[in-house]
Amino acid sequence: MNKVSRFTIGVDLGDKQNVVCVLDEFGEILEVLRVSNTQQAMKQYFSRYPQTLVALEAGSHSPWVSRLLENIGCTVLVGNPRKLRAIWQGPIKTDFRDAEMLARIARFDPNLLYPIKHRDEQSQEDLSILKSRDMLVKNRTDLINHIRGMVKSMGQRLPSCSAESFHKRASEHLPERLHSGLMPIVDQIQGLTAAIKNYDRQIEELNRSKYPETETLRQIKGVGPITALAFVLTLEDAKRFQKSREVGAFLGLTPRKDQSGDTDKHLRITKNGNAYLRRLLVGCAQYILGPFGPDCDLKRFGLRLCEQGGKKAKRRAVTAVARKLAVLLHRLWATGEVYEPLYNQNQFMQKAA
Repeated sequence: MNKVSRFTIGVDLGDKQNVVCVLDEFGEILEVLRVSNTQQAMKQYFSRYPQTLVALEAGSHSPWVSRLLENIGCTVLVGNPRKLRAIWQGPIKTDFRDAEMLARIARFDPNLLYPIKHRDEQSQEDLSILKSRDMLVKNRTDLINHIRGMVKSMGQRLPSCSAESFHKRASEHLPERLHSGLMPIVDQIQGLTAAIKNYDRQIEELNRSKYPETETLRQIKGVGPITALAFVLTLEDAKRFQKSREVGAFLGLTPRKDQSGDTDKHLRITKNGNAYLRRLLVGCAQYILGPFGPDCDLKRFGLRLCEQGGKKAKRRAVTAVARKLAVLLHRLWATGEVYEPLYNQNQFMQKAA
């Protein structure tokens, strides 16, 4: 075995500089230094330590840094910062100490880092289209709410309409005295709407040309091109989960556990994993349970939960349907089966017959 492969390196990533702590085979600190957070500087330094175990925390720079170090030959562990309480809750917290703690945890037991796997570069590029569209939608919503609020403050109201047609309706009904102050924003909304439609075309093209498996997911009414593509790009490989039920926990849609003795508390969902995909799945669940959602096993399951009553019943039903939807999407993706909306009902009828 190469001697350097016995070393363990912890890296505390920064925006401009990274702190690196190198432990030798006996756990003694060999060196602690700062390395510029550039591809050239990182490649030049870590070329001295090929086949070395490197630990770092997930963050803005961790995707490209982990890929660069893996290309050099290092074994990279990207720690989940939500799990590393020993680092972010320590009494003395510095960049140098954080790097040392990452190295020591990785040396003792890599599983304590709860390592995550970053998606590949191509998936990250394609996912950026979805994230950019989402950002434009949020900005458009904020601008529309601003205009409606300003008009209300003058004692008038704009007519109800969709976000796509808002710039047309607002131009026709905007009070004259607010015209000079709000029309530039209306023009911005028009530009955002055009950009969003352009992203929609790109997403449809990605689904058709690069990710045809999304058609299998879109068999479910309520799952559109955005959710299907986000699901595929976030999970990347259907085979990474042995059981479809693991997807619910992966996306943070399962309840937290706090059990001790006879005490077993009912807690909220963990909200681990990708928040964007989780939000999309919740939106799909709301559509399925809504008045336009078609009759299916998912809807019947959610409605049964709603019948339990209470103010939180509907919210819990939406979360439960979102979790079951995630499991079903993975099952369809992994098997390529044809979706049967009333599969459970049909199975029951066959057994009854």
